[in-house]
Amino acid sequence: MTQRVEFHPQGRWLPAPSLTLAALLLVFAVSSALAIEPAQVPDDKRSATGLHLTAVEAAAMKRADPAKVLLIDVRTRAEAMLLGMPTLADHLVPVLDFPAKWEWSPDQGEYLQQANPRFVQDVEKRLAAAGLTKNDPVILICRSGIRSNSAAGLLSLYGFKKAYTVIDGYEGDEAKTGPQAGQRTVNGWKNAKLPWTYKLDTAKVYTEAL
Repeated sequence: MTQRVEFHPQGRWLPAPSLTLAALLLVFAVSSALAIEPAQVPDDKRSATGLHLTAVEAAAMKRADPAKVLLIDVRTRAEAMLLGMPTLADHLVPVLDFPAKWEWSPDQGEYLQQANPRFVQDVEKRLAAAGLTKNDPVILICRSGIRSNSAAGLLSLYGFKKAYTVIDGYEGDEAKTGPQAGQRTVNGWKNAKLPWTYKLDTAKVYTEAL
């Protein structure tokens, strides 16, 4: 039976056996200059690292010093294929993804995902290939900033000193009112008209099996 992962509003999940629940949920303070004060970040997007960026700030940081900043898309491979990727992203490394046999949850109304047991190792490998160290900035982006906050906290447990989360993500937040209520039209990478593409780069996509 597939090890299942269940998302909750607070961005928690049931990890695969090689990722301990304590490690994923541990919250600790990191002394560092902040782009956004944590108190200004919604609870479900507040990273354990204390390092938060908007999509616009993330793009500016990457553009300012592209060789010294690693931008990782942590969404699923299906999301990247169907919704596109930021062109500034260096790699797609899912923190969660769908197992080989997708499982539907009637209670949650969605297919269940599982934790990528090699997520940290995969990011470390790509960091080294770029000639960077764990002292260099790593920016993580997901759909709306919930998965990326947990991914940033996880990396920080393994010695990453500057793991940033993009709080509005690739698609942004849902509009609460108006004719577009329920649609992701508020903030985010795409809504800010930052560069993205449907044409995926073979050198950037994730091909490993979970």
